[in-house]
Amino acid sequence: MSEVKNLIIKGREVVEDSWHVLRAPEAADGGVAPEADAIAALPVPAGQVIVPVAVWNAQRESLLARAAAGEIGVWIASDERPEVLKDDLSKFAVIAVDFPKFTDGRGYSIAYNLRTRLGWTGELRAIGDVLRDQLFSMQRVGFDAYATRPDRSIHDALKGLSDFSETYQASVDQKVPLFRRHARNVGVKDGDAGYGI
Repeated sequence: MSEVKNLIIKGREVVEDSWHVLRAPEAADGGVAPEADAIAALPVPAGQVIVPVAVWNAQRESLLARAAAGEIGVWIASDERPEVLKDDLSKFAVIAVDFPKFTDGRGYSIAYNLRTRLGWTGELRAIGDVLRDQLFSMQRVGFDAYATRPDRSIHDALKGLSDFSETYQASVDQKVPLFRRHARNVGVKDGDAGYGI
């Protein structure tokens, strides 16, 4: 029986993923979701694992050696703040941000804050309900790896990174807005600084 390989988009290409995302068991049809204590006590399997923030906080001391070996990453839920990890950022090989639904945009702010305010320079991965339509905007706020939904073509999603050839606004990927990047030979005539535009 052949093993199914997990694929992600990283560095603008589709590659095999060696990381496993640790998630709490889903509540059965209308059942009660696991309590925070149960999530924090989840066993962390061997290998490269991306754990929830609650697991990292609860098991930090026992996971430090694995984190130093590059085996532990952490994922942030859309209702969590990245600042809770600011003292531990250097310990992680990867940070992931979970998108529970396509329509939940809080992950964009989390990524932007990780890159600009907290100075994260490592791999920043989007996980969860990640679709082609989101990839271009995700890259703008600092994501550089994408675990797309398994029911969609990852090769088609890759094309989403190049949907647009130019951007107007400044962001993580382009620090200068278009109007500052475009050289114009505009003079001033009769006090009108916009003359000739």
